[in-house]
Amino acid sequence: MRSKLIAILCLFVSFVAQADVSRVEATVDSRQVMVDEAIRLTVTAYGNPGRDAFDSSALLSDFVVGRTATSNRTSIINGQRSQTTTWTTTLFPRSEGTFTIPSFTIEGQQTRSFEVEVIAVPDGGDGAQPARDYYLTTEVDNDSVYLNQQILYTLKLYLSTDIERGSLTPPEMEKGIIRQIGEDERSVDLVNGRRYQIIERKYAVIPQRSGEMTITGPVFTAEVLAPDTNQRFGFFNRTQTINRLGADITVDIKPKPDNVDGQWLPSEQVSLHEEWPENSQFVVGEPITRTLTLTATGVVEEQLPELDVRYPPGFKTYPDQTQTATIDKDNRLIAQRVESMAVIPTEPGKIILPDVTVAWFNVNTQQTDYATIPARTVSVAPASDSQVNAPMVTESVDEPQSRLASDAETVQSNDTQMSRFLWVLYLVIALLLVLLAAVIVYYKRKVRQLRSSEKRSPGISQHSEKAQFADLKKAVAAKNISATQASLQQWLSVIYHGNAPVRPADKSLTAPLQPFVDQMLASAYSSGHTEWDNQPMLDALDKVRARWYSDHKNNSQGLPPLYAN
Repeated sequence: MRSKLIAILCLFVSFVAQADVSRVEATVDSRQVMVDEAIRLTVTAYGNPGRDAFDSSALLSDFVVGRTATSNRTSIINGQRSQTTTWTTTLFPRSEGTFTIPSFTIEGQQTRSFEVEVIAVPDGGDGAQPARDYYLTTEVDNDSVYLNQQILYTLKLYLSTDIERGSLTPPEMEKGIIRQIGEDERSVDLVNGRRYQIIERKYAVIPQRSGEMTITGPVFTAEVLAPDTNQRFGFFNRTQTINRLGADITVDIKPKPDNVDGQWLPSEQVSLHEEWPENSQFVVGEPITRTLTLTATGVVEEQLPELDVRYPPGFKTYPDQTQTATIDKDNRLIAQRVESMAVIPTEPGKIILPDVTVAWFNVNTQQTDYATIPARTVSVAPASDSQVNAPMVTESVDEPQSRLASDAETVQSNDTQMSRFLWVLYLVIALLLVLLAAVIVYYKRKVRQLRSSEKRSPGISQHSEKAQFADLKKAVAAKNISATQASLQQWLSVIYHGNAPVRPADKSLTAPLQPFVDQMLASAYSSGHTEWDNQPMLDALDKVRARWYSDHKNNSQGLPPLYAN
């Protein structure tokens, strides 16, 4: 009982000590700042309050509130112990004007409210920046573009003095893809008679929603030497933190035009290229690899459509894994999709390969253009033409008449002996053929038994399918559209033994998935501002897999044993 009372007393004493805050005060590093500068707010409580006692939500209407750092300090002077807790927050002004830093209440104690003034950056003449130590500029190459069209965003950081260390955050855009392109470019220039080191960085911005959108400017944070003239010596120099903001830029994102049907692919240039092996000839049964490459500028690889490649009945096709990539060149993103397919002719003759066409929207002409590989006729040779016909032609050409007559007389004079020899030769050949046929039958039977045993033990294939399906469900659950497309194609390749359809609708088993795939793509590239509801696709995937597993299990039972144990 005594121990419990001591524990309760200790808790009470600690609570009283924690709540014992004698006073609180709030300060800022400057009462007047420019609109591209940050304000550092410091709130200090004398005592030992909780670390979460400071609430900065009252500042959100006038400022963008950065991360709050908390520190505690304990000191003992003449036997007197004192504690302080300090919260430091960076405030980024949303606009120009005079704003009030409100009073904050911490453990019953309040700070005084005061005002700060945010002024515009003064014009240094001819639109130039004034003579300042550090500042950022931002610009775009086009402030009115179509949905999914690339915007080139350029920021420049001007430094007139050295910095100890620094960091630069990228710009941000709600519902947009932002990628840095190229490396930083460094230069030196004079601005208003002052020498600056200039760091230039470029980004590609791909808007994913139409309407008026804002590209939030980057933030530069650095440690610089503090202007302290009293400290002349020592191993350590005092530093101070500076923050500079890049200006926000508002852009107009135009939706997909009503007269554009099908896949939406806005670009400045799209090309479709075809490759065959060098000196390739079409022969029945011999595979030839056909490679199609789709290239588009100003987009990312997730925006490139699947190629609609169709082949006539005289061909069998075996698609390879599709490869996609995005690179940057000359301040432009370049996306590429490479589809390879093994093509095997199954019958001779002249066969027409249909054209391959990709529709795209030309942002320069604002018209729909087409990248096309035209249709063409190919000649498919029989499998044994070259082997059978060539010896027969070369054997009978330019034979002298006299030699033919002499050979005929020789054959007639030795007719009896040749007939006996041929009978023996035919008999030996017949025996060899019978033996060869027996070996072939035995080999095929063994192969059939091995395949049957593999079907009765589908552990490896089931494991592979299970892993691929788990990756697909994970991508859909995360609403990762690009990962969902890749995982869906891989899973289809597993359940169709490498012969995955181009679209789920091309197979009766997976046809129920197609509406949900269309809904997913529409949420990413249409102008309807719709979020992808992924739950129906998750349910449809479970149903399709359950049906496939049932069919797969029934077809993998094999024959019952001949004799029961």
